[in-house]
Amino acid sequence: MDQPILLSHEMISSLVKPREADSHKGKYGHSLLVAGNTGRMGAAVLCAEACLRTGTGLLTVDIPENERIILQTAVPEAMLVFRESDQVGLDIFSAAGIGPALGTTNDSLELLHYYLKNFSKRLLLDADALNLLSSHKELWPFIPSNTVITPHPREFDRLFGESGSPGERMEKTIRLSKEYPWVIILKGHQTLIAHNGNACLNTTGNAGLAKGGSGDALSGMITALMAQGYEPFDAAKIGVYLHGLAADLALNHQSMESMLARDVISEIGNAFKILAHKN
Repeated sequence: MDQPILLSHEMISSLVKPREADSHKGKYGHSLLVAGNTGRMGAAVLCAEACLRTGTGLLTVDIPENERIILQTAVPEAMLVFRESDQVGLDIFSAAGIGPALGTTNDSLELLHYYLKNFSKRLLLDADALNLLSSHKELWPFIPSNTVITPHPREFDRLFGESGSPGERMEKTIRLSKEYPWVIILKGHQTLIAHNGNACLNTTGNAGLAKGGSGDALSGMITALMAQGYEPFDAAKIGVYLHGLAADLALNHQSMESMLARDVISEIGNAFKILAHKN
């Protein structure tokens, strides 16, 4: 196996596009997040706030109508569609992220199937979207090329079969990235990003990220980057590096034990400022 490239400050800084002085929200894409379910709205809130903090121009979140007050209160900048009743034209969205706390019921399966069949732009699949795909492989042909998938090790094994060791899992990730036309993010210590046989290892982050909500934030961040026009592989590299850098900055105020996903999200702006310095 060829050795993965290590992500560096210089590499990621060179990929990040400066914000234009004459900007307006229409220049930075419209993200769609399909996340959360009854009693499980925290993931949707974290995903939504991280998406906005990473620069998307507009954000709409697809949620159950009975949970609308949570989103409208926690993330007032987000617009909502209600999955039981609203019909929305998908052509208005630049990128979509599907899966955090979506659930694995038949209703969730039907919703995932609908989006896979009808959404043709940049797409990220995480969490329960991956859990559904692991048990419904008949949906795999509907996954568009260049889709970003973000499994942690257990989700990866459910999708692709057990691995004997972390090293074997990493080798399998790179091999599968040649077989499937997707960007695969294998989350963990030194997260691996692979696409078309090319692989990168992240160099930021710490054990404070080993807590629920961290992956939801990452999904929102990468969705925002894709909505702004970054190619999926570049969006994955920037998002993973920025997410880890924000977690490292959060250690200025928290310990690894006390760090929350909210602490990471609050440092996204400072992480962008650091990336703006090219050296």
